[in-house]
Amino acid sequence: MVSHRFSAILLLSIVVAVMLASVGAPPPQPSSKCQRKCGNVEIPYPFGLSSGLPDNCAISGFNLTCKKIGNGVYKPFYTNVEVSNISLQKAQARLLNAISSFCYNTTDTTMHYNNWSLNLTGTPYSFSDTSNKFTVIGCQALAYIQDDDSGNTGRFMSGCVAMCRDGKVTTLTNGSCSGIGCCQTAIPKGLQYYSVSFDNNFNTSAIYTVSPCNFAVLMDSSDFTFLTTYVTSLDFNKTDDGQAPVVMDWGIGNKTCQTARQDPDTYACVGKSECFDSPSGNGYFCNCFKGFQGNPYLQDPEFGCKDIDECKGHPNCSVNANCKNFPGGYECICGSVLIVLILFLGKERIKHKRHIARQEHARKINECFEHNGGQLLIDMMKVESNISFKLYTREEVELATNNFDDSAIIGEGGQGTVYIGQNLDPDNNPVAIKRCKGFDESRRMDFGKELLILSRVNHENIVKLLGCSLQFDVPVLVYEYVPNRTLHYLIYSHDTKDIRTLGIRLKIATKSAEALAYLHSLNHPILHGDVKSANILLAPDLSPKVSDFGCSMITSTVENIQVVKGTLGYLDPEYLLKFELTDKSDVYSFGVLLLELLTRKKVISKEKECLALVFQEALKKGKHHELLDSEIIVDDQDNMDVVHQIADVAARCLVMPAEHRPTMREVAEELKLLEGVVKQRPGVLFNSDRLLMVPERSVTNTPEFYSGGQTTDFDSLKKKARMSIEFVR
Repeated sequence: MVSHRFSAILLLSIVVAVMLASVGAPPPQPSSKCQRKCGNVEIPYPFGLSSGLPDNCAISGFNLTCKKIGNGVYKPFYTNVEVSNISLQKAQARLLNAISSFCYNTTDTTMHYNNWSLNLTGTPYSFSDTSNKFTVIGCQALAYIQDDDSGNTGRFMSGCVAMCRDGKVTTLTNGSCSGIGCCQTAIPKGLQYYSVSFDNNFNTSAIYTVSPCNFAVLMDSSDFTFLTTYVTSLDFNKTDDGQAPVVMDWGIGNKTCQTARQDPDTYACVGKSECFDSPSGNGYFCNCFKGFQGNPYLQDPEFGCKDIDECKGHPNCSVNANCKNFPGGYECICGSVLIVLILFLGKERIKHKRHIARQEHARKINECFEHNGGQLLIDMMKVESNISFKLYTREEVELATNNFDDSAIIGEGGQGTVYIGQNLDPDNNPVAIKRCKGFDESRRMDFGKELLILSRVNHENIVKLLGCSLQFDVPVLVYEYVPNRTLHYLIYSHDTKDIRTLGIRLKIATKSAEALAYLHSLNHPILHGDVKSANILLAPDLSPKVSDFGCSMITSTVENIQVVKGTLGYLDPEYLLKFELTDKSDVYSFGVLLLELLTRKKVISKEKECLALVFQEALKKGKHHELLDSEIIVDDQDNMDVVHQIADVAARCLVMPAEHRPTMREVAEELKLLEGVVKQRPGVLFNSDRLLMVPERSVTNTPEFYSGGQTTDFDSLKKKARMSIEFVR
């Protein structure tokens, strides 16, 4: 029993000796004459007071000033900011941060600013991203927080919206800071410059009798409880003379622990202490070894790291064991101490690694959410009424798609990949989950607004956007799932021509055109950007559902290289020249879709020829009727006038320049009139079960450029159009 105890003590002693030996000679220690208190605040080394005291009372960058503020009261300051507390163990300091205000002045009837900024660039301090939140108070307030906007270091800007619906303060609730009268948002790690500004469009000029001011400040969120009087009075700004506590992370120098240890003359961790990299990424800090307590920056035997006697006062052993204290720990003499110790340390190490991994995973998710404007989107959703749009977590989306497994893919296109998802719908219906390709970094601040615009889309012939997840590197959009096949499958792969009557084709075209016209007519118009037969889903009654819109609003350029949006053969030639998506780009693509319905020919043939150009060349020669699908020619002779009028609509959709094309609304109205005069063949019954209800990829193994059995001058027309594919490559 004694030998086990001796072995444990010897092992720990060797470890401590090796760690101490690796440190080398300690740096110079502060004078014992240094003042270590200012007012009621302790000033532990490496901090120090610089007024009339020895020069080595503080490490460079940690000098504070003890100022008399009246009535014999002294308080410590860093430059002009009051310091209220310093923690060595957490490597943090609490400062009092000025509250910025935006108030209505009844004398000159204007809004008055009192904005605050604090520049800590080049100092050991940074604002703690784990303890602080940017807090905005007001009934109609939008405030921004940003770092240096001089163009040299500016890289961060965020905002927070606090509103009262219709300016009514009766909706306020004590203790609730969720957007109604109070809003809070996180900041990034390592922030050293802090500046506040208010949006002029959100002010109290119309509600000053009930809410005179808007307030904004970066503050310790754990030290804050919202009160409704903060909105209706000046109480929030009166606390601590218009200041709020903010937590600062600090670190020694600008080196990591690994680098700092290599210079024993400046390495600040002395005695029985260990080094930790600062969580802000700026320098390092020290803590006493486990089982020791004191100041890890001092060699002083009284104030430096001293052994804790765990057996004194509150013994940690059971009643059947004796407690034996030794430097850095203790042991209970009752058996195989060393084995138990090793097992315990091994278990703790595994737990620590798992904890670090979970923290890193959570940090990445939160970083993506904040970087993608998640908090701003939440704030805007709170202001919206009757909105069913939902924010999904990363875990929900990964579980629904089996971590984006290839077997769950139901569509792939130029703007993203679509997966079938389970267990996200309240009624357990499947959903379609689209992972967008690329992201326009310059438009992240607009992303939330555009998502809300998409969520308002409500049309029977448009796939509904249910929500999104912002916890990935790129946006993930969640749509309703339409379980039938696509128009692409109906045109090229279905083996029963009775389902492809002219009437059914015209019905699908008309309703699809109406859906696109609806998107173009919204207060904030939406451009589809990838109109094609594979993006027209079919309900069981063959009603079309326009899908795959949304990503076009949030993707743009990558490293200043223009990225082509859309699908080869459907792309507007003017878009390929200008890289500017317009409503007439969708009109052009729809014209190609009409040609597919009329001809059943692929938009790009196996000879790499473009259907649009083949049709236009045939039209010039009056031979476009030779391209028509033989099913229409044989079975719909009574409707040939309608067929030629549809072809005329398609031709006008393809004209150049784009301004001469009709609008989607005009196209939809013309097709609606033609649908009303189509003579349906008697005796043709439609059974929706004949379209297989299974998922389908957007790229299918379908026949290449169906010729319809026509010859004549068709080959020569194809040769003239062959040059078009070279242009779009």
